[in-house]
Formats: sequence, C-alpha cells, structure tokens
Amino acid sequence: MLQNIRVVLVGTSHPGNIGGAARAMKNMGISRLVLVDPLDFPSHEAEARASGASDILANAQVVATLEDALVGCNLVLGTSARDRRIPWPLLDPRECGVMAAEQAAQGAEIALVFGREYAGLTNEELQRCHYHVHIPSDPDFSSLNLGAAVQVLCYEVRMSWLAAQGQPTKVEKVEVTSTRSSEPVTMDEMELFYGHLEATLVAIGFLDPENPRHLMARMRRLFGRSPVYRSEMNILRGILTETQKVARGEPHKRKDQ
Repeated sequence: MLQNIRVVLVGTSHPGNIGGAARAMKNMGISRLVLVDPLDFPSHEAEARASGASDILANAQVVATLEDALVGCNLVLGTSARDRRIPWPLLDPRECGVMAAEQAAQGAEIALVFGREYAGLTNEELQRCHYHVHIPSDPDFSSLNLGAAVQVLCYEVRMSWLAAQGQPTKVEKVEVTSTRSSEPVTMDEMELFYGHLEATLVAIGFLDPENPRHLMARMRRLFGRSPVYRSEMNILRGILTETQKVARGEPHKRKDQ
C-alpha cells in the first residue's frame, strides 16, 4: 500500500531539505520521491542530510512541472500554510493520513505535495489538489522546515497504515532476565517483604510501633497497585537489608564496588 504513495517536492531551493525529506520518508516506509524543478539536485548536501536514505534520492524522479509529477494520481493532497482566496476542502494531518491510507489500500495512487521553502505552493498549483492539508502549528511561529513537514504527514500515513494492517503502533520492551526473575512474587513473599519493611522503618525511626498511624496499610496499598516481580523484590529486599546494617552501625559495601 505504501508504495502507492509518492511525496512531491515543488521547486525546492535547498538541497539539504531534499535530503531531510528523503530521510523522513524512509523513517516511515515511504519510498517514492518526485522532485519538480529543484534548484540543486543531485547534490552532496542532499546525500549528507539523507543520512542513510540515499536509495530514495537515487530513485527520485525529477520532472519539469507539477502536472508531470501528478501523472497517474487519483488523489492529490497539497500542503498549505496560509489562507487562500478560494475556500478549498481542508484536512488536518491526521485526516490526511487516514484518507491517504484508505485510498492507497484500494489501489489508488496518492500524492503528498509540498511547496517551496519560501512561498509554498502557488494558488494555481493548489488548485490541482483535491484537498489542502494544514499543519496546525503555533500561529506565532507557523513556518515548518520542509523536512519536518514531510515527517509529520508521512508519520500520520504510517500510523493509519499500521492501524489498517492490525499492527501495533508501539513495541513493548521486554526486560532480558531469567524466567524466574520475571515472575511476579507470591502473596507469602509479599508478606515477608512487608515484615522486613516494617522492621526497617522501625529501626531507622520512621515508624513508631506505638503510634503507627496506618503507615503500613498505606504501604500495602502502594505496593499492591501493580505486580511486583521477583527481580524487583530482590532489589527492594537488598535495599532494606543494607538500610538495617546502617541503622545498626555495621559497615556495608555498595553492590557496584
């Protein structure tokens, strides 16, 4: 599906921005880049800014006009940072991502069109677009770098694509530990911990056994909010043991020494 989406840069004046856009595209899995009358391309600076996305630059299509860039397209989405005289159907980046992903999944050819760094797209060029896309940046500093604008729309396309594919949008990191260390502790182990914790708090003078004031009940509520794993319990019990040694005036040794 993503292969049906092309990024079109019109009249780019700075080659570094072309490289930045290529990198943004590759981050999000979009590979088709079309350049309309770039001022300086190919360029070493574009290669440097691409930072690993040189394949996208190598395969970029260079054309003379926007009309050439849009050949075969079924849906054209043009970015616009300023109000226009003639109202046009307007999307925000998220709506743009959803529409682009849905249409591309049905086999449509999609173009995401970005204008010149200094002036954006002309009215005539925007009138070739089915929708205008406005990135709601801070009005006091609304001008986005070209590569950043490409990143925003490509990100939204990818998020919509992942959702359509039923793929996760976040990857949970799993701690590399032994199977036993990653097991939650049992209730009897928690009771031993609470006993150890209470004795330690008494030893350092934090808990008055004659006037406990619900402290241990609150600690039980705190540690009961989520599972405590065996590796975590080992740390907690180790901290309590070393704390008790200090309270008794015994020498102790840091684990990292």
